[in-house]
Amino acid sequence: MMIERSFSPVIAVADDIDGSDDEPGPSSIALLIAHDAWKTLGDVEHVIQRAHQATAAKVAAVSGRDVAILLTSDDAIAALNLQYRGQDKPTNVLSFPAPPSPHAFAGEELPLGDIAIAYETVMSEAAREAKPPLFHLAHLTVHGLLHLAGFDHDTDAEAECMEAMEREILASIGIPDPYLIPSDEPPA
Repeated sequence: MMIERSFSPVIAVADDIDGSDDEPGPSSIALLIAHDAWKTLGDVEHVIQRAHQATAAKVAAVSGRDVAILLTSDDAIAALNLQYRGQDKPTNVLSFPAPPSPHAFAGEELPLGDIAIAYETVMSEAAREAKPPLFHLAHLTVHGLLHLAGFDHDTDAEAECMEAMEREILASIGIPDPYLIPSDEPPA
C-alpha cells in the first residue's frame, strides 16, 4: 500500500541541518491526519518530526528518504490490516515499505514507505501502560520507521535488536524506555 502522495507534506524535515554535503540530503514526512481525534493530543506533527529525525540520525536507511504517515482510526487501520495482512482487527501501527523501482536512476533516493497509526489503539495502550500518549506516538513512529528500514521482531534475537534500537533512539529525544511498564506491585 502506498498512501496517496498528492497532498503536500505538512512537515519538511531537513536531516542535513548543518549544511554538510556528506549527508544524503533532506527528507520529508508527508503527514495525513485522517482522524480528527489526533488533533486533540497537541503537536503531533512535532512529535513525529523529532522521532523521524532521531531515527534518521541512527539508521542510515532512513536518512534522506521520504515517508508518508497516516494518523487514522481503529476502523481504518483494521480495514488495512485485513486487506494487507489478513487480520480482521485493529493494530497500533502498520508499515508498508516502498517497493524497489526498476526505473530509479543510480544514486536516486526512493521513498522509504508508508506508516499508518491508529488513534484508539494508541490511546488504549498508553492508558494501560501509564505512558503519555505523545510518547507512545513517538515510539510507534520509530517502530514503524525501523520496520521500513528492514528491522523486524519475528525472532527473539530480532526483537531484542529492534527494541534496543528503539530504546536508544527514544532516549536521544528524552523519551523513557517504552518497554518498561510501571507496576503497582512493590519489588520482591
